[in-house]
Amino acid sequence: MAASRTILIAGAGIGGLTAAKALADKGFRVVLCEQADPPQEAGAGLQLSPNATRVLIALGLASRLEPHVVVPQAVSIRQAASGREIARIPLGDDIAFRYGAPYWTMHRADLQAALIDTVKAHPDIILKIGTRVEDFAMHAHGVTAYLKQAVHVSNERGIAFVAADGLWSRTRAQITQETAPRFRGRVAWRAMLDANHVRDEFREPVVRLWLGKDAHLVHYPVSAGRQINVVAIVGGKAGSAGWNTPGRREDILKRFARRDWTIAARDLINEAEQWQTWPLYDRPARRHWGQGPITMLGDAAHPTLPFIAQGAGMAIEDAVTLAQCLSVDDADPVRALRLYEGLRRKRTARIQRTSRMNGRIYHLGGPLAALRDFLLARMGGEKLRERYDWLYDWRRV
Repeated sequence: MAASRTILIAGAGIGGLTAAKALADKGFRVVLCEQADPPQEAGAGLQLSPNATRVLIALGLASRLEPHVVVPQAVSIRQAASGREIARIPLGDDIAFRYGAPYWTMHRADLQAALIDTVKAHPDIILKIGTRVEDFAMHAHGVTAYLKQAVHVSNERGIAFVAADGLWSRTRAQITQETAPRFRGRVAWRAMLDANHVRDEFREPVVRLWLGKDAHLVHYPVSAGRQINVVAIVGGKAGSAGWNTPGRREDILKRFARRDWTIAARDLINEAEQWQTWPLYDRPARRHWGQGPITMLGDAAHPTLPFIAQGAGMAIEDAVTLAQCLSVDDADPVRALRLYEGLRRKRTARIQRTSRMNGRIYHLGGPLAALRDFLLARMGGEKLRERYDWLYDWRRV
């Protein structure tokens, strides 16, 4: 395929892999570079709502993914100290009928493996593992990326360059001259449990969200129900900026004291012997995510806190929107990239704002927490779900 149809992508996470597949399906040649060897999954469990599953199904990934997913029947919102269910949001067949696509929970590694297999099988995608984009130069015909693989140095030319290299994007630092991402004062602790070692009710296809003072807990089955993904989010210090810093079980248990948390939640936390910690950072929304023939997607463009479970979803949406814009205006890639950014800016900024607000609401204590619980219960699951119609009913594909 002619070099004039080449798109360069840095980062083979969910966003970069999805973008590679979407672009190649539109007739572009894609060079996808990933510095990690092998590629590492960031995080463990994923909630994929209809806005994201609709894209993955349209890209032909359903048959690869369905053996690994769980279709949760509800989100159960619970009060931490009593264990009482405050509200129950229906999912399952209801949400698939309402939005035309399912709600899935799954292991991030299963999604990443399916995407990598699909990318490797595509004749118009070159996947360069263990390869870092050292630098890039813009010119009249697009961009040249300078690549380093071990001691070997090479370059690739393309009509556009897409940075999908995450929160700490090297490309973003080069083109925006911004300061580092902002630590948000909270740390996520995550663990993966064998489903045979938890209470029977925790093996049910339900996302359970426990709300407590200055902390919350969420867990759900993944890997076709064989494992339980557990995430506890508490206040903390920045520490390491990575996803996989080990944490001690006794330290997280201290944050879930008996007086504030029901025994069922504490037993679940105690069951996990291995924990990893993940300090939560984000960035303010930007009007533009690139310049010239360069743009960004996913966390490189709009890092999102996990309180709305849309980090992967927004990267997937970005990927297919980018491919559509470039395919419609491939004669002017720079204009196509600005169109893509314009289409995504308001939606991703709203996601960022909503996630920050949810984080504050989840961690309320005292009278404000009681008021929150009363309002959630009064609204009910159906109304709570309707509040996210704008999110789940996104249909750009």
